[in-house]
Parts: sequence; structure tokens; C-alpha cells
Amino acid sequence: MPGLIAWRCWLVCLWLVMMGGAGQAAGSCRQALVLALDVSSSVDTVEYGLQIKGLAATLLDPEVQALLLSEPANPIALTIFEWSGRFDQRSVIGWTIIQSPADLLAISGVLMQHERPEMSRPTAIGPALAHAGRLLQTGPDCRKRTIDISGDGKHNDGDRPVLGRTAAIFATTTVNALVIGHDAPPGLRSIDGEIADLSAYFRAEVIHGPGAFIETAFGFQDFQAAMKRKLLRELAMVLAIGPNEIAGPMANGPDPNAPRWGKTTAARQP
Repeated sequence: MPGLIAWRCWLVCLWLVMMGGAGQAAGSCRQALVLALDVSSSVDTVEYGLQIKGLAATLLDPEVQALLLSEPANPIALTIFEWSGRFDQRSVIGWTIIQSPADLLAISGVLMQHERPEMSRPTAIGPALAHAGRLLQTGPDCRKRTIDISGDGKHNDGDRPVLGRTAAIFATTTVNALVIGHDAPPGLRSIDGEIADLSAYFRAEVIHGPGAFIETAFGFQDFQAAMKRKLLRELAMVLAIGPNEIAGPMANGPDPNAPRWGKTTAARQP
């Protein structure tokens, strides 16, 4: 009986999410937000659970909800997908207009019931960015577009990240990143060379646009707290833009001729 009840709750949550997506044409939209989650081979089963359930909990956090719902007349549009290899991107939540706490509860419910997809396991950041761009092209027309990509490793499959964001949509899109390192004792966090190197890589190769930033998680145990910090910052930045200010073309468009990343390559600003 408990299993049947859980299944019925999941169906109700899924229906609410679909209904939210169906209503996306109504009213204006202040931000189209794409959340892209890394499910490559470096993410084990326990870490996957911490990531997906951490996101589910973050969307129910009172502070995050307050910002998501702060402009009822100009709501947030949200979509979530998982990525790994160059041909492996799978939707978890389709475009959904966030208009009430019930919408966030429904999304959280779907995330809690979601099972890890069967995918190849390389780390294809470039194709993941290209997929996110296509989602934005077919999504709601919002005054701000943001891609929020999470990852715990460097790109190693398909077009490199800078080539993944050559579509015209990236001229008015900001790409932020949540970099996930390995667990480290608190006293060593400031000198964690592994996460420092990975953050430098994401800064040079992945993030893009005015105000683009990196948030770091010291292991998947820290993912939920890091995701909360990241969403609060992203959502507050959009509120600061104001309803009448439309983001213009990026001053620093994609540079396909930029040098490939290597240990001897200096990090460059996106």
C-alpha cells in the first residue's frame, strides 16, 4: 500500500509539472533557467543521489522559493536535464513556469522519484552546452537566459565547451557553473589543489557572459548547500536587472580559435 500511495503522488507531481509547462505562454517571463546535471562515470550511485535529491531539497528551501516567486507577474521558467557523453542528454523536467509553491513541490517530487538514466559515461561539456542552447531557442522568451551547468571533471568527449556555445542564442545567454570537487577536510579547503585546478578550467573554458561566475562544492555532500548559494546569487542578479532592462549582446562571444586547455595554458576570462 505505501508503494501504491507513493506512485500516485508521483503521478500527481508529474501532472502538475506538465500543466506548468503547458501554461508557459501566459504572461511575461523574467528568466529562462536551464539546470544541467553531470551524470558521467565520475559520479557514482551515492553521489548521484546526493546531487538529484540535493537539488530537490534546494527548490523547497524558503529563501530560494522567496526569490523564485518574488515577481508573480514576471515568473521564472525552469528546465532540468542530465548529461554525460556527446550524444547523451536526457530531460528530467521540461520547461515549467514557476508560479506557486505547488509548482516547486511538484518538481521536487519528480526529482525525488527520478532514477539515473542509462547513458554512456564520458564528460561532454561542449555538447551539453549546445543542448542547453537548443532548449533556450525553443523555450519561453524571457528577458534573461541562464545556463547553470554542474560538473566534477574536465571535458573529454566531442566538441570542446567553447564550440558548444557558438549558436546565436549565446549572445544573450549567461553560463554559470557549479564545480564539484572531492571531499576534503575543512582545514584543507582553502588549499585544495584539485578543485582549484578544476575551477580554473571551468573559468577558462565553460562560463560565459557578463556576471558569469563559478560556485564550488567540496564533494557531493556539499552539493545542496552550493546549489542554494548559486541559485540565490543567480536569481538576485536577475532581480537587480529590473523589468525594463533587456540583456544585450555579450561583449565576449564564443572564440572558436581560443587555445585548448592544458596545464601550461593560462586561465583566461570568459
